[in-house]
Amino acid sequence: MSVQRIIAHFDLDAFFVSVECLNNPSLKGVPLIVGGRERGVVAACSYEARKYGIHSAMPMKTAMRLCPHATVVKGTRGEYSRFSRWVTDIIAAKAPLFEKASIDEFYLDLTGMDKYFNPYQWTIDLRQEIIDKTGLPISFGLAANKMVAKIATDEAKPNGYLHIAFGREKDFLAPLKVNKIPGVGDNTFQALRDLGIETIENLAAYPIEILENRFGKYGADLWHKAHGMHQGEVVPYHEAKSISTESTFEENILDLERLMNELVRMTERVAYELRQDNKMAGCIAVKIRYPDFETTSRQTSIDYTFYDDEFIPKAKDLFHKLYRKGQPVRLLGVRLSELVDEAVQTNLFSDVEKKTELYKAIDDVKNRFGTKSLTKAAGK
Repeated sequence: MSVQRIIAHFDLDAFFVSVECLNNPSLKGVPLIVGGRERGVVAACSYEARKYGIHSAMPMKTAMRLCPHATVVKGTRGEYSRFSRWVTDIIAAKAPLFEKASIDEFYLDLTGMDKYFNPYQWTIDLRQEIIDKTGLPISFGLAANKMVAKIATDEAKPNGYLHIAFGREKDFLAPLKVNKIPGVGDNTFQALRDLGIETIENLAAYPIEILENRFGKYGADLWHKAHGMHQGEVVPYHEAKSISTESTFEENILDLERLMNELVRMTERVAYELRQDNKMAGCIAVKIRYPDFETTSRQTSIDYTFYDDEFIPKAKDLFHKLYRKGQPVRLLGVRLSELVDEAVQTNLFSDVEKKTELYKAIDDVKNRFGTKSLTKAAGK
């Protein structure tokens, strides 16, 4: 007999907007948009702005036409990283096993805790602690798997919580639109509607064979999800893989300019891999090994990012803090950690939207011609 799983999903409500309102309380209760003024798109918006039909990724001109009196703020990525780490630390101090899915989203595996206390009450208490300490609104869903917990969180928003008892998954899901299932985008939703499938109940009642014929293996996956079945595991946050590269030189290197060139090349390489995985990193480390095999390393927390030009200055700074002047180097390494899934909103700020497009173009070239096809000048 398998152990009954207990999964909590936490999601910070309108995270960027909430942080802006904490730092400037005069913004509370008004239609608020985070993003560029004229150019670009909406990175995030308050619930008051959503009433006018505004949503993230909407062109800013369209948003301002829908709500001309909306207040627009540029956004402070550094503050979002700081608050995200604050919430992470609170969860890490209490939860036996948790996954940081993105900058504002967490899964907690509470399986087995019911032997000692009520997991639902424990989750309510943790939510209240986060609210009391940070001031941020946060919602959660509690269920027997990650998918149902996430959908429950969405239904509990804003700033609420919902417990779906084991065995009640189908009843909870049945009346919801089929695009409430994570991963069902506009195209899949329309394809399902063409089959007469509007609700999750419709999907659950549809013959699995026809779904497989229409959507392949994804059709069977959708059918199982409609029945409340999902096997996704909570991936321990501190076991989330880092991305690193290091090089042991054939000859020890004393030339500082050459070392800087190597450092930039390595940093670009790990940043490229990060973007290919659709991840962002919140920590960078540099390692140096000398000919006598003494090895030293240093790391620093950074605002969550995947941009070369934000990693490289940090890598150089770490190198200069570590490097013993005048000493040749045997090995050099760069590592990115604290990986989270890319938060789409973080790429929608006016000051980085064009940069994101630039990096996509650069990565396209690297994908076609190899990672060495483009590289930056090192500097010092």
